[in-house]
Amino acid sequence: MPMPKDTLFFGFAPKLTGEQRVYVDSIFDRQITFVNARSGTGKTTLAVAAAKLIGKPLVYVFSPVEEGRMGFRPGTQREKEAAYITPLTDALYEIGENPAKVIYDPDNVEAQKRGDVWVYPMSHVFARGMNLKGKTVILDESQNMTRGELKKILTRIHDDCRVIVIGHTEQCDLPQPGKSGFAPYIEHFRGEPYASVCELTVNFRGQLAQKADEFAW
Repeated sequence: MPMPKDTLFFGFAPKLTGEQRVYVDSIFDRQITFVNARSGTGKTTLAVAAAKLIGKPLVYVFSPVEEGRMGFRPGTQREKEAAYITPLTDALYEIGENPAKVIYDPDNVEAQKRGDVWVYPMSHVFARGMNLKGKTVILDESQNMTRGELKKILTRIHDDCRVIVIGHTEQCDLPQPGKSGFAPYIEHFRGEPYASVCELTVNFRGQLAQKADEFAW
């Protein structure tokens, strides 16, 4: 499924860098795309834009680093997860979508009746036992998922799904970064005909953010 040639891709297409074009084309052409990308490179926004054009329901999986505390925080599951989906809501605004209308909310029955809802955010904490068919799946901040957590998600995905695994190997927030499964899974899938590994290096937030991201630990 190549990217539609007659689309301006929400206004991004004329301005895409070579790296971004390779990334977007991979999302349309390959079943699974890994992107190892710096902050501010547009990795989540471009993935959400592609998901909109693909036309399948979007399952957006995020990783709360303090997984053990998710179940004990006050509020509904949606309220607990709200702090973690800012990249998603920002991306939706960028492509002209209203998050309040398109993100699933069990209390917003009218949006569901109108058919506005196409985005389903969830923590990997609640993913065990799921069966993902006919979806576009974005795994965001995947450097903060362990090998086991990534395996838990990826083994539940059917071949009619499109998958984008987003992360940056230099921005791991795990207490023990060596337990991250992001880099190992990149190498595990590298070379498979249905998989692609991309990199984005240009930080579009500006010179300050770009310089800060280059700081070596």
